[in-house]
Amino acid sequence: MNWKNKAMGLLAFATLAVALPACKKKEGCTDPTATNYDPDADKDCCCEYTTTPPSADVVQVSGSITVNTNWTNNNKYILNGFVYVEDGATLNIQEGTIIKGDKPSKGTLIVKRGARINAVGTSSQPIVFTSNQAAGSRDYGDWGGIVLCGRAPNNQPSDPTIEGGPDAQYGGNDPADNSGTMKFVRIEFCGIAFQPNQEINGLTLGSVGNGTVIENIQVSYSGDDSYEWFGGTVNAKRLVAFRGWDDDFDQDFGWQGKVQYAVSLRDPNIADQSSSNGFECDNDAAGNSASPYSQGTWSNVSMFGPKADASTTFNDQYKRALHLRRNTQTRVFNSVFAGYPTGLYIDGNSTQANADNGDLMFRNNVLSGMSTALDVPSGQTWDQAGITAWFNTSGWNNTIFANNSDLQLGDPFNRTNPNFLPNSGSPLLNGAEFSGPFADSFFENVSFRGAFGTTNWTNGWTNWDPQNTAY
Repeated sequence: MNWKNKAMGLLAFATLAVALPACKKKEGCTDPTATNYDPDADKDCCCEYTTTPPSADVVQVSGSITVNTNWTNNNKYILNGFVYVEDGATLNIQEGTIIKGDKPSKGTLIVKRGARINAVGTSSQPIVFTSNQAAGSRDYGDWGGIVLCGRAPNNQPSDPTIEGGPDAQYGGNDPADNSGTMKFVRIEFCGIAFQPNQEINGLTLGSVGNGTVIENIQVSYSGDDSYEWFGGTVNAKRLVAFRGWDDDFDQDFGWQGKVQYAVSLRDPNIADQSSSNGFECDNDAAGNSASPYSQGTWSNVSMFGPKADASTTFNDQYKRALHLRRNTQTRVFNSVFAGYPTGLYIDGNSTQANADNGDLMFRNNVLSGMSTALDVPSGQTWDQAGITAWFNTSGWNNTIFANNSDLQLGDPFNRTNPNFLPNSGSPLLNGAEFSGPFADSFFENVSFRGAFGTTNWTNGWTNWDPQNTAY
């Protein structure tokens, strides 16, 4: 190569070297909805999101569902604001489907009177309602929850509007009303106060009838009550309340349903300023003699409060395993309540009269690890001796254990991997009885007290760590 050709080659190489950097694209996130969006980037890379990123399989839902609608597990659904299933429409949800509540708009699903929800999961493919926040940043009250309204009776003078803000009334005269079926369903990071004393719970049931099927439901991290019944006759089996904020099972306005197998487990650090209880039961807000009476009938409940043992430190807003008040006629058999400051608290002369005349019942039950097992307010019909004598009535077989360890259970206060099963030799493996209102075809006649015998019915479909689950 002569010098002229060599010079021309060097010039061409230099020109190429200068041009190459100009062709290189800047890497960065090009999605404006991402938290690390870079407007100068022209090559997409590494987008990050606080909520679910836009995707072809994400379906945004808002407003009213007015025709029969199917939600399938090849999509994810985002509830925006109050989403209503209107009278005459049925919402069918396939097993394994994931539905998320939008946080800014407080997404909530409301099934109105005359509408139905058929959310039928399986043990291996539960249906999950959860937060739309990213794993690790979910919290109590990220969205509203699920509200079912029916046409069964309640004891209010006119059909009330469900609390929490939705435009939905409940009530009627059909105890067999059918709002659909919910089986193997998880409801997580729900429960929010839209206004003072007007909260949406994890699962709210307003005058829901006993034609409705409620089985295998887990409510976790609810920002208010995990479950609340406002009248109605709906029954349920296998309920889980996990790390709720306020009450686990709240019953009002003449609910007369039945529940068998329910378990609750609390976080000792989290409680509500209004006081957190396991059961909170009223006939109505004023304790009136209004019919139908609140007469929920419970068997095989296991309730584990904030106090695993005498050394446990816990939020001082925790109060009672059972606060029975305001003229309620609640009935509880074959159950165990462990680790609350107070065990059984029967509040009010009318409530105590219901207990004396046999309308309020408490039999074959165990209280353990309570600072005060039995209590009443001062200045009422009963004093401490009165409630103690009633609790110890011959043939009722109620028991108090000083320590939770006396129950001989696996590891019931473990909040990441609880084992609720009785060990061999546990006093809970026997002692159950099904007579009176419990001699009913709804109740399975088992020998054990509490929610568990030798089978753990929470296996497979529950989740004890939804905070870190990738949905």
